[in-house]
Amino acid sequence: MPKTMEPTSTNPIEQKLIHLAYLQAIDTKIYEIQKIRGDLPNEVKDLEDELIGLENRFRKIEENLHNLQNEVKNYEITIKECKAKIEKYTKQQNNVKNNREFDALSKEIDLQKLEIEVCEKHIKDRKIPIEESKKQLDDTKKMISAKKSELNTKKSELNQILESTRKEEEHYLKLRQKAESKVETRLLNGYKRIRENMRNGLVVVPIQRESCGGCFNAVPPQRRTEVRLMKQIIFCEHCGRILVDETLMQSIVVQ
Repeated sequence: MPKTMEPTSTNPIEQKLIHLAYLQAIDTKIYEIQKIRGDLPNEVKDLEDELIGLENRFRKIEENLHNLQNEVKNYEITIKECKAKIEKYTKQQNNVKNNREFDALSKEIDLQKLEIEVCEKHIKDRKIPIEESKKQLDDTKKMISAKKSELNTKKSELNQILESTRKEEEHYLKLRQKAESKVETRLLNGYKRIRENMRNGLVVVPIQRESCGGCFNAVPPQRRTEVRLMKQIIFCEHCGRILVDETLMQSIVVQ
């Protein structure tokens, strides 16, 4: 790669501004690389989160269906037990010695029949929820399959972009690490704080056409003179960005 050029100066304030402008130039290169990815990283993350939600939903529906089916099985077992008791009590009625014993067995038979009716009602009540759960499972399974397919496509697109820009980004990240070490801690913290609030990542901007190169608001003549003299670090009165002379910014070469 062509040699990267960072000017030097005997003026301490100018040198600080050079270091900041150099860091900004590197960050702009990194920003441009990351911009190529567009919304793909966020789209991949959203799809992954959505997929986790669908899979959790699938498990809950599956668990609910399993519980409903188990309840039906238990009611069916109870019905079989009741029928067995009815058959036993009916046979016992043939061998009773008096009406009191016959009536007691008849009462037990009636109770078992009532229990069967209750169980059959519970089974009937669960038929619709079971069918609904099965449909929800099927629909959710299809949604999971579609989301997985979409996620794989997005991941493939993102991986291709990452691979094509990986070496270039690594190069600039190494340059950035060196550039950060040259900026004094107080200024670096201020730079990072301002950058967090700027959508385009611009912190150090030149004055162009008598205006701030970040927010494009006019810079008063006195401020423009102060920026050009580089005797102090000047901030834009409107957006808070660090203002530098356009010729200084043009002298920074990052490749």
